[in-house]
Amino acid sequence: MSTEHIHDRQEAVEKLMRLVKDIDFCIFCTDLASTPIESSPMSTQEVDEDGNCWFLASKDSTKYRNIHKDPHVQLFYAAPGDFKYLTVYGRAEALYDRRRIEKYWNKFVEGWFEKGIDDPNIILLKVNPEEAHYWDTKSNKMIAYAKTLFSAFTGAKNDEGREGELKV
Repeated sequence: MSTEHIHDRQEAVEKLMRLVKDIDFCIFCTDLASTPIESSPMSTQEVDEDGNCWFLASKDSTKYRNIHKDPHVQLFYAAPGDFKYLTVYGRAEALYDRRRIEKYWNKFVEGWFEKGIDDPNIILLKVNPEEAHYWDTKSNKMIAYAKTLFSAFTGAKNDEGREGELKV
C-alpha cells in the first residue's frame, strides 16, 4: 500500500468530495470523550467548496445536544466492496439556513420530519474538517480485485491500495 499526503487544499477538498459522494452514509460520532461514544448513521448532503460536510438533523436529537456541549466530532465512511474508507475529525456547528434546507430536501428526508420542510426541529449540522485520512485503490474495483487475486496466487507485491492524509 502506498502512502500519499495531499497538502494542496483544493486537491484535498476535491478528494474529500469524491470519496464522500461515492460512499454517502457515515457513522457520525459525538461526545467523543464518553464510553461508548454516541454514534448514528447519517447521510451527507454535500461537501461544499470549502470542504465542509453538511447534514440534516433534528433539534430533538442527542447529536444536536452533544454538539452544543462539545463540537468535536468524528465521521467514519466505509464502502468495503469498493475498498474505500475515510475518517474525518473536525468541529460541528448547528445552524438554520432555509435555502440550504430546501436545497437538500427530498422524499427520503421527508420521512424523518413529520411536519415536512416547515418542521421547527430541522437543523443543519456543518462539520468543518480538521483532519482526514483515507484508504482507497488506485484503479476501479474490478482491477483491484484482479490484482489482489493475482498477488494471492503468485506472491507478487500488490501496490493497488493507497492511503493518505487530507489537509482540508
